[in-house]
Amino acid sequence: MTKRLLIVFVKNNKLGKVKTRLAKSIGKQGASAIYRELVKITANCIAELTIKKHIYFSDEVIDEPIWKDAYKTIQVGNDLGERMKNAFKNSFDNGYEQVVLIGSDLPELSTKIIKNSFEELTKNSVVFGPAQDGGYYLIGLSKMNTKIFENKAWSTDTLLKDTLNELTKDQQKYSLLQGLNDIDTLEDLKKSDFYTKNKYIQEIAHQKI
Repeated sequence: MTKRLLIVFVKNNKLGKVKTRLAKSIGKQGASAIYRELVKITANCIAELTIKKHIYFSDEVIDEPIWKDAYKTIQVGNDLGERMKNAFKNSFDNGYEQVVLIGSDLPELSTKIIKNSFEELTKNSVVFGPAQDGGYYLIGLSKMNTKIFENKAWSTDTLLKDTLNELTKDQQKYSLLQGLNDIDTLEDLKKSDFYTKNKYIQEIAHQKI
């Protein structure tokens, strides 16, 4: 059976260090509380998956119970691209054959989406989950491809487009999953079901707690 690995990139929830754009609207405490809830959603999505899971923290390993049975380590690199590249390289060097990496700020993430990403890797060597801001919330590889992570304008609205153009130029096929909205700003938050269907999140956003 193919050796599959799911990597989750998690930021250590330090005040003023998470959801900084959102914090400009609702404050550092509110942004921290929102991120905590998003991380819980991520943990719940991966809980029933029987594949191996590696949690990569931004600064230091925290032995949180929500990540039970998962290997925990620290991201290494000077920017997001380098940190992802190192995580994938380490995974393939350790014998994994299909590796998917996700973030931890997606209220619409589901177990089904993650399962689909691995299925797509049986068809193509690269899979992306497009984010509505022009980036991607998920990337999966069935073989190492360092070029994807190099010389990219991270956190821009052309990131995915530029990456796909590069793959096409190199005649490499890829798969795309459904698009999702990640939460970076108050506008992102308010147009999500995560906000509209959750009174607690609304209270956080209005700084009532």
